[in-house]
Amino acid sequence: MIKSKFSIKDLENLSGIKSHTIRIWEKRYNLLEPDRTDTNIRTYDLGALCKILNVSYLKNAGIKISTIASLSTEDIETQVRNLAVRNNKNDHAIQELKLAMVNFDQFMFQRVYDSVLKEVGFSGVFYNLFIPFLEELGFLWQSKTINIAHEHFISHLIKQKVLINLEKVQYQKSRNDDKIYVLFLPENEMHDLGLLFLNYELLKKGCKTVYLGASMVLEALPYFINKGVSPTYITYITVQPTEQETPSFLKKFNRKVAKNDDVELWILGQLAQKIKPKDLSKNQTVFKGIGEVIERIPQLIEA
Repeated sequence: MIKSKFSIKDLENLSGIKSHTIRIWEKRYNLLEPDRTDTNIRTYDLGALCKILNVSYLKNAGIKISTIASLSTEDIETQVRNLAVRNNKNDHAIQELKLAMVNFDQFMFQRVYDSVLKEVGFSGVFYNLFIPFLEELGFLWQSKTINIAHEHFISHLIKQKVLINLEKVQYQKSRNDDKIYVLFLPENEMHDLGLLFLNYELLKKGCKTVYLGASMVLEALPYFINKGVSPTYITYITVQPTEQETPSFLKKFNRKVAKNDDVELWILGQLAQKIKPKDLSKNQTVFKGIGEVIERIPQLIEA
């Protein structure tokens, strides 16, 4: 199951270094020594992948490739560790998460997580490590560098960390019982990592939330309005509804839930960014990210 052979295109996608550049570095500096198939196509092992990720990190830190190439593999690893200690660790941690994913290595994932957690806390881990990693994960999936097993493996580990931290704040008393945030995913939408973390951030700030999770029918949502509280509905659109179906979804929300445009719907996610302003009603707001939502929360409930 573990992927042990990589194409030069895989190395490009994972490291950000162009295939053409990798070939030049091989010829000029003997940087990597690929195996070749019977048809003379380059293949690389996990050690080569690890090395090119480290080379990419040093190159991005401003070190010349001629200098990097003169170092042994062990010296390159030492340089990377030293730089990661002195500088921002995020880039190196993201590279290590890629290795953990490709090699299905949950112990490496835990080591990276613990290292970053110690420095910046859980919110910092999510914003600085998990979000940029997940953005790259989407590209790696689309380019077929990884398969669905890789995606499920790493997403499950990340989700596990969110759930562990979510439970720590889930039962603390809210500071404003008159306002409630109802978090849900549209029908057939199953990507709940972002929504789970947003629930964590809201609870941490003392908000009262109701988390409904994946694939929620709109017809069930008016219940919260009828309970005499003032709900703000929050949803996350990653896959469903599609870009073409989103305007209908927004109209249906107002028809089935908001009634008189007086109930707010906050929308996040990759597909949310493609919503045209003309398709939004006055009660519907698109947010660029979780941080922007948190900034919108009234200051009176700050810890």
